[in-house]
Amino acid sequence: MVDNAGTKDRYGLPISTSSPTAGEHWVEGLDLLLESRYGALQKFEQALAADAGFALAHIGLAYLYMVGGDVVAARESAKQAQLLASGTTRREQQQIESITRWTAGKGPDALALINEHLAEFPRDMLMVRVAQRLFVLGCSTVGAGVANYPREHFALMNKVAPAYGDDWAFQSQYSFAHHEIGLLDEALKMAERSLEQRPTNAVASHSVAHVYFERSDASSGANFLADWLPGFDDRAPYHVHLSWHLALFELAMGRYQRALEVYDATIRPSVVAKSATSLNDSASLMWRLQMYGAGTLPSLMDELSIQAAPAAERPGPAFRDSHAALAFAFASDDRSLGRMMDGLQAVADKGDALAAEVTLPLVQGITAFMNQEYDDAVRLMEPLFGHDAPYDQLSRIGGSHAQREVFEDTMVEAYLRAGRFEEAETMLENRLKRRETPRDMFWLARAQQANGKHGAAETSVNQAQSAWVGADSDSEEIGALTDLANSLK
Repeated sequence: MVDNAGTKDRYGLPISTSSPTAGEHWVEGLDLLLESRYGALQKFEQALAADAGFALAHIGLAYLYMVGGDVVAARESAKQAQLLASGTTRREQQQIESITRWTAGKGPDALALINEHLAEFPRDMLMVRVAQRLFVLGCSTVGAGVANYPREHFALMNKVAPAYGDDWAFQSQYSFAHHEIGLLDEALKMAERSLEQRPTNAVASHSVAHVYFERSDASSGANFLADWLPGFDDRAPYHVHLSWHLALFELAMGRYQRALEVYDATIRPSVVAKSATSLNDSASLMWRLQMYGAGTLPSLMDELSIQAAPAAERPGPAFRDSHAALAFAFASDDRSLGRMMDGLQAVADKGDALAAEVTLPLVQGITAFMNQEYDDAVRLMEPLFGHDAPYDQLSRIGGSHAQREVFEDTMVEAYLRAGRFEEAETMLENRLKRRETPRDMFWLARAQQANGKHGAAETSVNQAQSAWVGADSDSEEIGALTDLANSLK
């Protein structure tokens, strides 16, 4: 490999390639990767066509395969990058080593190296992106999954921020770090600045959606995505996730049929390219619909369980496993749930703290909930939820507030169905301090009514009804809300 001194990326960092054309494809592909747009893989393949010995093109492919859930392909691309690493700079070698560790299932080790790397090369934007991905997967520099990971991620982003100024790619990722610790105004400003520079940036649009979610402004969120998504290539894996956000907004407004339509057209496994993202999004949305009483089609159950099948074979990332449990439970797939719990128990017995303390009890709790054993569900899941710090232990699995909320919703329903109304009321009051939603007001009314607080329950019901004026009136959930309102008159 010849190091072409004239070939640099958009951040001024040298790229080891014998071909300026390959370097151009790499730069274009990296921008597409940083936007989560379709076409990055094709650009990296074009780079390899121009320079078969281009190590970074292989490692870029490895990243994309990992994001798509194809670990076998990711490991092969990482192997090819390693074989070519001797012809690269030390910076590039560390990129290769970091992503290789990730493909080998050593996420915390990868993140530890990235932290060291960014202290020396803060403008290595690919590594910033990989770090964000690893944090969201529940990795940490101090072990596999810690409760303070959003703060840890935020601290890393603060350290490198001076190196980027108003760069559109960095601003969109910095925005994510802000909204996950509750700095919503700042997050929205950053995302909007990024979109002004790069209107096609899906990462920035994703942050806008999160801000609307955290503000409980489902109408604005749905309108934003409905306007933005039609111009976004549906071949991009992120199209599934942004469609999931749109479906969540529809659910928040009580528009269950519309949420199902979004799912059927743009999220369900049989209509999109299968990936880790599509499993997570499909499982959490279907579980929500079923739990809320919106009704789902039996035909949707089996395909979801099939997509989740690898999680029954061997434990993987906690975030994937917890969503696979939702998929199995949604499909009433007791066999897969049992095999999954056996696998998690085995790794827990070998000293895996995350499995023992979080993933296994969460999966066991979901299973108990599915079996209508609500007292057991409460007993198993309750230690995962802090009363003073939302998402205390649960945050160790990774993901965002919006993604983890499905498990907290399950905890609330378990309390209510188990007759643990005081605990439900306490949990809901803490949630409402963060943001007010009509569904939480309805759940609170249920707890208040059961606790004999009829006046408070009536107030909560009225708030829920006024917020759900456009909801599907024939749904089970809205019917239950109406019945509760009538009983309080």
